[in-house]
Amino acid sequence: MRKKYSRRFNKDVLVLMPGEYFASKDPVIICTLLGSCISACIFDIVNKIGGINHFMLPGRVDPDNFIHTKGGRYGMYAMELLIGNLIKLGAARKNLRAKIFGGSNVLNFRKTEGDVSSSNIQFSKNFLEMEQVPLLNMDVGGSVGRKIFFFTDTGRVLSKKLIVTSTSEVIREELRYKRNLFRKRIEDSSSTIFDI
Repeated sequence: MRKKYSRRFNKDVLVLMPGEYFASKDPVIICTLLGSCISACIFDIVNKIGGINHFMLPGRVDPDNFIHTKGGRYGMYAMELLIGNLIKLGAARKNLRAKIFGGSNVLNFRKTEGDVSSSNIQFSKNFLEMEQVPLLNMDVGGSVGRKIFFFTDTGRVLSKKLIVTSTSEVIREELRYKRNLFRKRIEDSSSTIFDI
């Protein structure tokens, strides 16, 4: 994550990269670029505490049974970390609300990797329902990227659709993230340590 000055808001904005998350009880504006990845913006409507993640579910995923899928743990981990950090900062679970963004078809995945974009969307909705966090709004799917600005204290999100080309920053970041995820998955599968 890095800070970048925004002339639009006349203040520093935190730039969230793929695979990162951030939560704050102080008013912060967080920006991220999304293609097939998902960002969940989760915030406490009473205590004004909010956070965001940015994740991609690699490989073949069963979005209706995501707890038992090997790929699902990436999205599950990102959501659990975010909610856990919000609660550590003083958020109350009963006050949490969510908005989700992303899940576009902008990367070419192999057929064996499944429909990652649709799986990301379905996973996010299922996870929030399971955790009983109301989903207030979503801007997902399609074939365009998105640039979002999330205001942690109010839960406000500004979303701008982006035309994605093979040279777009969205594509470069997601391809880098995808390579790292799949490299990690190969390392995990060759490990002698088993998940329990």
